[in-house]
Amino acid sequence: MNTGKLIFAQLMQHVPAWQFQECVSRYQGDRYVKSFSCRDQFLAMAFAQLTGRESLRDIEACLRAQNKKLYHMGLRGRVSRNTLSHANMQRDWRIWQDLALCLIAVARKLYAGEDFGVELEGTAYALDATTIELCLSLFRWASFRSAKGGIKMHTLLDLRGNIPTLALITPATTHEVNMMDRVCTEAGAIYIVDRGYLDFARLWRIKLRQAFFVTRAKSNTQTRRVASRPVDKSAGLICDQEVVLTVAGSRQDYPERLRRVVYVDPQHGKRYVFLTNHFELPALSIALLYKCRWQVELFFKWIKQHLRIKAFLGASDNAVRTQIWIAIGVYVLVAIVKKRLELRPSLYTILQVLGLTLFEKIPIKMAFSGIQDDDNDSIDIQNHLEQPDLFEF
Repeated sequence: MNTGKLIFAQLMQHVPAWQFQECVSRYQGDRYVKSFSCRDQFLAMAFAQLTGRESLRDIEACLRAQNKKLYHMGLRGRVSRNTLSHANMQRDWRIWQDLALCLIAVARKLYAGEDFGVELEGTAYALDATTIELCLSLFRWASFRSAKGGIKMHTLLDLRGNIPTLALITPATTHEVNMMDRVCTEAGAIYIVDRGYLDFARLWRIKLRQAFFVTRAKSNTQTRRVASRPVDKSAGLICDQEVVLTVAGSRQDYPERLRRVVYVDPQHGKRYVFLTNHFELPALSIALLYKCRWQVELFFKWIKQHLRIKAFLGASDNAVRTQIWIAIGVYVLVAIVKKRLELRPSLYTILQVLGLTLFEKIPIKMAFSGIQDDDNDSIDIQNHLEQPDLFEF
């Protein structure tokens, strides 16, 4: 008997229908559309992400091979490579940005109580960027270097659940530090950044907004000690000091005291100097917070390896942004399903299984009944990627 819903349809049920339509209406995505709606476009692109399709012809062939099941997937329009290519090129990419942000808001509530390895009551974010290289002969609008094209994806990652709360796509020539001006600082939250974001004027603005930061000092950062605190040297801590900046320009940008924590990695013997405006946390927690910044690097590697944001289905700026935002939306959607259905396998394992079972008519949880549970209930991205030195970056 032909009963039950396809796993693909069950997955798409977690996309809030009214918010989806609101995003489409906001940018008139379905205006003058007769057969291939924005929902059809999203379903086709989500199918491509979940199953690893690498070209428009690949998507068309695979979906047409399952022609009798397309209606049950939710697809109402005929999927052809020309139609999908035109939709990606013409329909405003901000539809998918807004949809991804709606899904992110849902996911953040679900993962609000998630543990990320540091005892912390508030929220901690990691801010970083990655460059996505593009062929300059095809993507002429993405000029980067003399013989290379590219764009840069700036991401603010909520460490509770590894949920991207902000993603900005800019030309690859945009410097990372400029993105600190576009982050809506949340009072009481901790922002963890690497040395590329060390700009004392911008860090001072974080301080004025009653938020905290943790970063690494550059080799030429000059400070003067004004107070010291006792440390546990057996834990790798060298010193915990209150300092002031001594260079006139830096002192003008950040006129108050900073906390300087020096830590030696016991595994490699390397010395690291951290700067923060948080004076209450234990010194070792400051070092561990910076270690957690590596989660955003793992997120970049994970989506590049397991979602389709390196081989693009269109050469226009709109098509590239559309594909990236739908990839982020699919990542967050699977994270939502993982939490709502209490699926124990890692996100990596879930995506691998979904890629093979999308056309099965069984409950999603049943597809994972024979898979051994993972010990970690959070979105596990690091177990499937080799993690380098603790403070490599």
